[in-house]
Amino acid sequence: MRSLPEADPGVPDLRSPLRYLWWNARRQMPQLLAGIGFATLWWLVQALMPAVLGKGIEAVTAKDTRALLMWASILLGLGLLQAFTGIMRHRMAVYNWLAAAYRTVQLTSRHAARLGATLPKRLSTGEVVSVGNSDIAHIGSSMDILLRGVGSVVAVVTVTVILISTSLPLGLLVLFGVPLMAVAVGPLLRPMHSRQRVQRELSGELSTRAADIVAGLRVLRGIGGEQVFAERYRAESQRVRHAGVRVAGIESVLEGAQIVLPGLLIAIVTGIGATFAVAGEIPTGQLVAFYLYAVFLIGPMRTFTEAADKITKGHVAAGRVIHILSIEPEMTGGTGSSEGGVLRDSYSGVTLQPGSLTAVAASTPDDAAAIADRLGRYAEGDVTFGAVELRTLPIDQVRSRILVADNGARLFNGRLRDELDVRGGADDDEVRAALHAACATDIVDALPEGLDAEVAEAGREFSGGQQQRLRLARALLSDPEVLILVEPTSAVDAHSEARIADRLAKARAGRTTMICTTSPLVLDRAEHVVYVEDGRVLAEGTHRQLLDTSPQYAATVTRGED
Repeated sequence: MRSLPEADPGVPDLRSPLRYLWWNARRQMPQLLAGIGFATLWWLVQALMPAVLGKGIEAVTAKDTRALLMWASILLGLGLLQAFTGIMRHRMAVYNWLAAAYRTVQLTSRHAARLGATLPKRLSTGEVVSVGNSDIAHIGSSMDILLRGVGSVVAVVTVTVILISTSLPLGLLVLFGVPLMAVAVGPLLRPMHSRQRVQRELSGELSTRAADIVAGLRVLRGIGGEQVFAERYRAESQRVRHAGVRVAGIESVLEGAQIVLPGLLIAIVTGIGATFAVAGEIPTGQLVAFYLYAVFLIGPMRTFTEAADKITKGHVAAGRVIHILSIEPEMTGGTGSSEGGVLRDSYSGVTLQPGSLTAVAASTPDDAAAIADRLGRYAEGDVTFGAVELRTLPIDQVRSRILVADNGARLFNGRLRDELDVRGGADDDEVRAALHAACATDIVDALPEGLDAEVAEAGREFSGGQQQRLRLARALLSDPEVLILVEPTSAVDAHSEARIADRLAKARAGRTTMICTTSPLVLDRAEHVVYVEDGRVLAEGTHRQLLDTSPQYAATVTRGED
């Protein structure tokens, strides 16, 4: 069943991945700033510890008990403060990760609902699924790394100032060494960005392939084609694997750089500091502090390269999200209004009188489906609803008043009662009445939990005919002003089809209904039958009248039999 909820006014007009990441950051700015504050304090506390420890060693060397107790107390206080800020930093990091990730889920889900029938025409299933599987994690991580990234910059600046105030050569070494290491990993980012994008696209294609195979497994086994498709899937999965290996190759170089470059800086700082200590230019406590500073710098330096990696991945993921958000619905509405009345498709000539049950029989099923799409505003067409053109009505009003139910509709996972009563306002009697009209009561009665039974994904526990009858019950329970059914009985047996035809006419008595079908059982119960050939109305009347007066109609509905 096709439906389209009201458009979300909160979706931003974003044109680039960086704008999307910045928009996310602004939406959670208080929490982001709080996290940056805790992360900065956390790093600063760690940056001050080597200096305090060095002072403590100097107090031991000088045998100054009072100074030793004082510096030990300060070190204890810094340790407690580090524990508190570390806990809060992590809490805020998790909050910002979840906020950015699931805001992305909300935006894409709402926009997908807004796109309605446009989405599957423009994007594959794998592309949409990949957003929820991997992209949200990368976007969340790009927000998370901002906390430690900003704090690490402050920490490096603080250490540099301390080193310069203690030893100008060592301070200048750190001051120039850190930017040089950042520049050294820069050439790795562009190829990593490109390889990650390729892997992301291949993963989306593979997800689509897997969904297609699972959905059509019964058919593939029937024609013996499962091995062929398994080989195709295996070949595509190898392409994804090779793309992942290429990404891992450059990421491994980046990870290695996170160890080698800071380690090289540590060795140089420690070596120069040891030379100064041997020459007597600095005391032993300061030498220990210099070494600890050099070791401490590994953390901020690794954070710099980690930030480059995660922001790059976040940029790629945000690009995929922007691609989805940039898609506009094919059908838009106006601001007009209509009191209802005759629904007419000018191109074909099909006219639905208010309160009547009209059947449309077409020589080609696609012609009937095209008419249903135009009448339901899923395709452009010159359609009038009462005295106004259908295109001038708001799209949400069209969706609430005109329902097109075809066999492409799905049963979703969840409680069966909720699946049938999608608007949530029907009582048990109304649900039972809809099931009775769709000849689906036996389906529910056979379930141990009845209407409270859980429906599996795509209603796979039901046969094709059972799914069709449940979808028909759902459409009847929605009770729209105009109901358009496309081949609603194509998968049921003749006995059930005859009962559905009788009950459907009674259930929709006094309301506008159109049924696209070539079933004689259904056509015989319709008040008015329209025969369409080559997309145009060729004959109209009752089923029996058309059998006598239209050879083309008779040949279509009787399949050439007498």
